[in-house]
Amino acid sequence: MTFKTIALDIEAGVARLTLNRPDKLNSFTTEMHAELRTALNSIQNDPSVRVLVLTGAGRAFSAGQDLGDECMQAQEGRMPDIGNVIEQFYKPLVMQLANLRVPTLAAVNGIAAGAGMSVALACDLVIATRSASFLQAFTRIGLMPDTGSTWFLPQRVGMARAMGLAMLADKLPAETAAEWGLIWQCVDDAAFASTVATTAERLAKAPTKALVRTRQSMQASLSHSLEQQLSLEASYIRELGWSPDYAEGVSAFAAKREPQFGGK
Repeated sequence: MTFKTIALDIEAGVARLTLNRPDKLNSFTTEMHAELRTALNSIQNDPSVRVLVLTGAGRAFSAGQDLGDECMQAQEGRMPDIGNVIEQFYKPLVMQLANLRVPTLAAVNGIAAGAGMSVALACDLVIATRSASFLQAFTRIGLMPDTGSTWFLPQRVGMARAMGLAMLADKLPAETAAEWGLIWQCVDDAAFASTVATTAERLAKAPTKALVRTRQSMQASLSHSLEQQLSLEASYIRELGWSPDYAEGVSAFAAKREPQFGGK
């Protein structure tokens, strides 16, 4: 597939999806959203893919929505319906990531601002360079956080820090983001590429269904009672206990060898 605003490369089970508008700090446009939908659908339907790595080209992960895009322009003298932009583009994007059949890794190579930060947080794991930063830029233009940030932030850093990040719109260094538990890991810029590659390889070789059920269980726990969560765990464990990957895992453990999971 040929894209104008993104790039997709699939090799050895790793799908690397790159936001590719470096001159515009990889800000989102209507065209980019359409291409992302196509790429994520392709990944969802490709059995060879075992993990998605989402990153940005150039010096940014993403600066968020491109305010110059057609969807943000006034029509016949009326301000655009920005809520419709969320419903039509960002909600489907976040839900595609949340429901992808493989684990997702955001490789944040630079600034992740506004919806760019939200999209990174929609991934299962986030690894960032030490020079990267995160910014809830919404109040700087008279808006509030969207694209899931009002859901992600309180969960990960608590209400006090979530409110501070959202209301004050201060830039958060990647190192602090890792210390707060907002992201999984912050690494030196020189080690970033190798760390992302190694992590992606580990995820690609892991029991894919077990990883996705782990994601789904963690998400469900936010609205479940303990009893409900225990029942959900039993249901998922029952399913995974009949899987080829579980059989392989037990066999490898007994033989004291590394398991060769097939993602099934």
